[in-house]
Amino acid sequence: MNYSKDAPEFVVSPKDAREFVVKCMQTVGTSPDHAGQLADLLLDADLVGHYSHGLNRLHIYVDDVKNGVKGNGVPKVLKQKGGTAWVDGENLLGAVVGNFCTDLAIKLAKEFGVAWVVTKNSNHYGACQHYTKKIANAGMVGMSFTNTSPLMFPCRSSEIGLGTNPLSCCVNSEKTGDSFLLDMATTTVALGKVELADCRGKTQIPSTWGADSKGNPSTDTQVVLHGGGLLPLGGIEETGSYKGTGLSMMGELFCGILAGSSFGKNVRLWGQSHKAADNGQCFVAIDPECFAPGFAPRLQQFLDETRNLKPISEEKPVLVPGDPERMNTEYSQKAGGLVYQEGQIKALEELATKCDVQIESYELASNIPDEMIDLYEKRGKKQIKILGPLVSNKETAASGEKQDTSPNSQLALQKTRFAVEIGDDVQFMSYKQVKTLYKEELLEYFEERAKIEE
Repeated sequence: MNYSKDAPEFVVSPKDAREFVVKCMQTVGTSPDHAGQLADLLLDADLVGHYSHGLNRLHIYVDDVKNGVKGNGVPKVLKQKGGTAWVDGENLLGAVVGNFCTDLAIKLAKEFGVAWVVTKNSNHYGACQHYTKKIANAGMVGMSFTNTSPLMFPCRSSEIGLGTNPLSCCVNSEKTGDSFLLDMATTTVALGKVELADCRGKTQIPSTWGADSKGNPSTDTQVVLHGGGLLPLGGIEETGSYKGTGLSMMGELFCGILAGSSFGKNVRLWGQSHKAADNGQCFVAIDPECFAPGFAPRLQQFLDETRNLKPISEEKPVLVPGDPERMNTEYSQKAGGLVYQEGQIKALEELATKCDVQIESYELASNIPDEMIDLYEKRGKKQIKILGPLVSNKETAASGEKQDTSPNSQLALQKTRFAVEIGDDVQFMSYKQVKTLYKEELLEYFEERAKIEE
């Protein structure tokens, strides 16, 4: 997860967030089922920390349906032979097409051992991992690829000619909840990362992320977003951008060319709606039981041995693909819901006004960020620590007046839950419960707050 310790964070319940997405999509004519599939896709991305592909993208899907993407219908299988299938997405939401093709790939792999499904005439389908995790949960190795609007300056090019063309691979290991989960763009970052940085008020980004209109590296979010573009994985030629270019072209081979959809610079430009996106996507399912026995234990050994390699810094242990997503999921669960920063909440409020729907509720996590960001470094320390109160916007907005919601105010104390770190766990409880169970720790918390405020 990308944090800004200076920015306040808000917690939204998954139920309220899902209802919000469904309501927004229904205002433009999307069926409840299709809206629900999209909601699950977006919230899954936010849960694991891929905010660039979560609710940050909702306004685009709303506009897509307004401009011709179908909000109801079923993809069509054009050709099927053995474990292969060619699908027409029928210009439906990418989430709907992606789920259809994923289910088909799982079904075919169960029969043939390996399945390869491609689709044309699809739309932006969100984070690739949403589909590969579904395949992995069916006991298989899952892979997925998609092409996107041209946003990348290929190696040595002064013109945009390729998409970010992300790919994902996921397979569950022997331990429950553990897996290898790779989800990556073939650019250094996805466009959403730049948009998210801009949304959060960050005007400067790393020089390897994006470029100006002539393909020269730029650190200015506005230059990259307005007339510029993204750099391939590797950044520039001297640091391997030809590899990112090659991976992106491989994605086009599997998606645009194999599926018969638009490809390369012919894919509809980002933000345009005068014609269908016609994205191509690819879904692969492999049954490991068709190969050498003992796959899951070997994978678990591989993951554990990699994690246990001696790190350069003890503060930053070696991770395997999927570890950050699991940590972000745990963070959200401990926070009591999906966590968003202030700029993201403001963007959702603007969309709510535009769609004439209500964001039911969210809570301001006023003092939790610093401590909870470091939560994973505290594992094994059996201690009790008061992290801070959660202040609900429902109470602060009830009177219509601006009220004191500072951490030590009576309003905050009486109407909030406190986050309490107990060993490796974080629990949320009322002020009364904290005062009764952890009086000494509560006093220490207020003493620390008083020192900070001095």
